[in-house]
Amino acid sequence: MTAQFKYGVSLYSYTDDFGTVMDLEDAFYHASETGSTGIEILGEAHLPAYPDIEPAWLDRWYALLDKYGLEPTNYASWIDTDIQNGRDLTAGEGAKQLALDLENASRLGFRFVRPKFGVIDDELTPHPIWEGAVERVLDLAAKLDITIIPEIHSPTPIRHPVVDAYIDFIQRTGTRHFGLLIDTGIFQDRPLPFWQHETPEMREGAMSFLNGIRVPVEQLAEVIEYTPFIQAKFHHIDENLHDHNIPWEKVVPALKSLGYSGYLSSEYEGKRDPWVAIEQVRRQHALIRKLEREWEQAAGQAGREHDHA
Repeated sequence: MTAQFKYGVSLYSYTDDFGTVMDLEDAFYHASETGSTGIEILGEAHLPAYPDIEPAWLDRWYALLDKYGLEPTNYASWIDTDIQNGRDLTAGEGAKQLALDLENASRLGFRFVRPKFGVIDDELTPHPIWEGAVERVLDLAAKLDITIIPEIHSPTPIRHPVVDAYIDFIQRTGTRHFGLLIDTGIFQDRPLPFWQHETPEMREGAMSFLNGIRVPVEQLAEVIEYTPFIQAKFHHIDENLHDHNIPWEKVVPALKSLGYSGYLSSEYEGKRDPWVAIEQVRRQHALIRKLEREWEQAAGQAGREHDHA
């Protein structure tokens, strides 16, 4: 038996529902109904008194984790390098913001923090302060036992200077508290539907990534040792469990073959009509679990045939 995936849900999946037709307990309930064991949040979006955490809210957070059998997985943080008028943040200021979110994540029980620094180009290259800011908080991350995991997100592919710089940082510092978060949107191989009023011309240039950047899943092998967490990005799965944009029939076998046993955390980013996300997340979990079972059955059969050869 190979290592099993862990399944989780990002509350970002319920954007537009959350805070309107869904509260925190509703979100936990629907996540747990998929069989998930992990929950992911966005600090600024889901903490009602951010950057503070009110004691009553904290008590409710832990009560709901216990009630629905969930564990905190990844806490999303933003370091807005353009927040000051007329100048960029310094590395020290970026480190202060990241330290605040590391402390918040620790109070809530999270094991991972995804920092999002401001970017300097259309390929999502992070502002150069990222390295100095992260290095300043590595001791804190080690003390809290939290791993900082910047996101590899379309249009940034795996083979890119951004990813090379992150890996160089790991190798230079020798840290065990920095890694990569892979967003499965990089494997998108079919275009997303056009938004209302969007034209083909709008899909040129910087927005062409909406047609998919088609990173070959085989390239996961180049970064899997640095990847402790995966956001399972998707946009639409139909009633036949067919994903219209992400090739899960390639992604799942690639991850299984590489022995990945971390979280696949659903991140739905499709149609935002009320309640749609609930069914979409359920379908994604059903699809990935089906593909995982099929891979294991095929691997088991191949093993038995080998033993009898």
